[in-house]
Amino acid sequence: MAEAHQAVAFQFTVTREGIDLQLSHQALTEIYLSGVRSWKKRIIGLKNSVITGVYPASPSSWLFVVIAILATMYTRSDPSMGLIAKIQEHLPVSTQCQTLVSAVLFSTMLWLLLIFTMRMCLKKLLSYHRWMFEKHGKMSNTTKVWVALVRIFSGRKPLLYSYQGSLPNLPVPAIKDTVKRHLESVRPLMDDRQYEHMTKLAAEFESSLGNRLQWYLKLKALWSTNYVSDWWEEYVYLRGRGPIMVNSNYFGMDFMYVTPTPIQAARAGNSLHAFFLYRRKLNKEELKPVSTVIPLCSAQCERLFNTTRIPGEETGKETDMQTHIDTRCDTVQHWQDSDYIAVYHRGRYFRLRVYQAGRLLSPREIEFQIQRILDDPSPPSKGEAKLGALTAGDRIPWAKARVKYFSSGVNKRSLDCIEKASFFVSLDDDEDGVTADDPASLDSYAKSLLHGKCYDRWFDKSFTIIYFKNGKMGINAEHSWADAPVVSHLWQHALSTDCFQLGYNAEGHCKGEVDSSLPRPQKLNWEIPPECEEQISQSLAVAQALAGDVDLHVFSFQDFGKGKVKKCRVSPDAFIQMALQLAYYRDQRRFCLTYEASMTRLFREGRTETVRSCSNESSAFIRALEGGERMTKAAEKHQHLYRLAMTGAGIDRHLFCLYVMSRYLGVESPFLKEVQSEPWRLSTSQSPMHVEMFDLVNHPEYVSCGGGFGPVADDGYGVSYSVLGENILSFNIACKLSCTDTSAHAFGAQIRKALRDLLQLLIPNQTEFKTEEKRPEAKKDL
Repeated sequence: MAEAHQAVAFQFTVTREGIDLQLSHQALTEIYLSGVRSWKKRIIGLKNSVITGVYPASPSSWLFVVIAILATMYTRSDPSMGLIAKIQEHLPVSTQCQTLVSAVLFSTMLWLLLIFTMRMCLKKLLSYHRWMFEKHGKMSNTTKVWVALVRIFSGRKPLLYSYQGSLPNLPVPAIKDTVKRHLESVRPLMDDRQYEHMTKLAAEFESSLGNRLQWYLKLKALWSTNYVSDWWEEYVYLRGRGPIMVNSNYFGMDFMYVTPTPIQAARAGNSLHAFFLYRRKLNKEELKPVSTVIPLCSAQCERLFNTTRIPGEETGKETDMQTHIDTRCDTVQHWQDSDYIAVYHRGRYFRLRVYQAGRLLSPREIEFQIQRILDDPSPPSKGEAKLGALTAGDRIPWAKARVKYFSSGVNKRSLDCIEKASFFVSLDDDEDGVTADDPASLDSYAKSLLHGKCYDRWFDKSFTIIYFKNGKMGINAEHSWADAPVVSHLWQHALSTDCFQLGYNAEGHCKGEVDSSLPRPQKLNWEIPPECEEQISQSLAVAQALAGDVDLHVFSFQDFGKGKVKKCRVSPDAFIQMALQLAYYRDQRRFCLTYEASMTRLFREGRTETVRSCSNESSAFIRALEGGERMTKAAEKHQHLYRLAMTGAGIDRHLFCLYVMSRYLGVESPFLKEVQSEPWRLSTSQSPMHVEMFDLVNHPEYVSCGGGFGPVADDGYGVSYSVLGENILSFNIACKLSCTDTSAHAFGAQIRKALRDLLQLLIPNQTEFKTEEKRPEAKKDL
């Protein structure tokens, strides 16, 4: 194969005349350019490290301080109060240079001290969160002064990681506050006898073991950057031994009503180019830090590309989160750079380089290369077609198979190629997406993104991009390395760049010219023994049983959106959460412990916290449903809980870490054991919409249904929702078909009814709602 020969830099043959050395100039050129690119990246990284290290000052401010000190010395004054003279005494240089060198050294120390002071001031300012608890439009004088000081100390033109050193550490809440809030959150779920029992356990814990565990936890908080995140990643994600497909991975969807091109390869060409443009900005730290009023932590962005999850072998006799057994733990592996992607099509795996002669391929060239893969007639190797099922099944069989069958030879080289790729791409032979005359098409599209055929995705990669035959696309992301908002920002940036910046020609192809001399994508080779094929079949059976049990329903709600809700002076998120509580109560005739994901990225290396949406106020409102007053109180309570979670005063991460600490110490806590056994029958999350990337006024049709995830509890619902512009809400609902008490479509109908009923309650004169969900019309062509 030609591509195999091009990969070899030199060959030699022993003949009678001696050794015949044959050099491949193309391969050597590629090696040279790859090295140049690598060194450029290192130099950029070093430069950015210096800029970030002195932020909020700039490196050029050093020269200003030096000149200022020298100027004051010229006027025969001593700004150092004798320190410059003391430095002079210890300098081994000539007398003529002593004054200048000592002044520069003093200026440098003064500059570093000023930077340290500014960073400490900024860190203290970013620790102020009272602004979150003030009513909208009513800012206190203290907050006004705080806003002004933040602007003064924040510097100009920050890089992506500029604020990292100034973000505060996540605080450890007081035991008594966490216990009190927990008891308050479970009160509507328990009868008097159960609540009295829980109160007794809580009191015993708070007065005895809790204080000991809290002391160790505070010690960890002093030592580590974030006392939660490392344990959360390890115990919640990486120690799970069940399939990550459906149970952990989540998905993101394409535009609902627009397909920019029906050509599969062209859609891949534009969007893949957009992903690498984003990676270039990420590597250069040119992405603006995401912020609310203050900047959020950007640490999760570091592992977005060139990352994979490695199935773990036995790590020793440690204490598992639930039982005293030997534990096994996966690991997250990240590589600094990768100039190619791994592509799957019809059971074959390919390596596709996206850089040629040191430059990123154009969208048209990537389309050309993708089309080559689509047209490749070669069959899969024996055992190759369903190899990806290993990543979809249980983790222990995959870990054992990886060590036994993929640790050497051609299998290791091919597996390394997939795991070290920038990300994974799946070219699907099916047509999917929204069909106007088929309401269920959105459901099947979402299921395809969530699990596909169980072998045509590589679920261990940080993310997989799926391209369907009709030009639709989607994303499936692994969860351990980062949370959904990080992937969502990348995904929506790629969608926006694809349609509004790159575009297509009249035939639907990518714009630009093609260099037809590009080397063909390299097909990966495998030698799969029969024993490994048997394991692949077993993993596939496990994955297919799991996928077949998923009941998934996706719909867009277009009767009204956040615009009308905000006019009622109610938070859109609180409004939706109250609607979910009402829908669940009507569906199950009971309340349940409700999980709503909230971020803690106001703190360094922060990830998520739980907002327990089912409260005394929300349950009282739903039971009464007699007037707008209780609705307002319930919504305000939810917002208060959300703010507490964001500012480090949540319940569940603190209790989780206390439980982990108790297991490390080998002590039992009936209270913590009871807390950890509480089931989350309603798990919810809002998919963020970055409206600045889209023009929803002129192009309202460019909206998606956000994303979703699989059911969390066997007898519960997983609900992901998005607020799309001012007039549309979207919902992704998942549950298990094996549970006779749940139905995704029935719960979706209850959500629609609850949304309408709540708005009718807040606006009694509301006219009758629309009964059909209509596609928005485009106001003008692109």
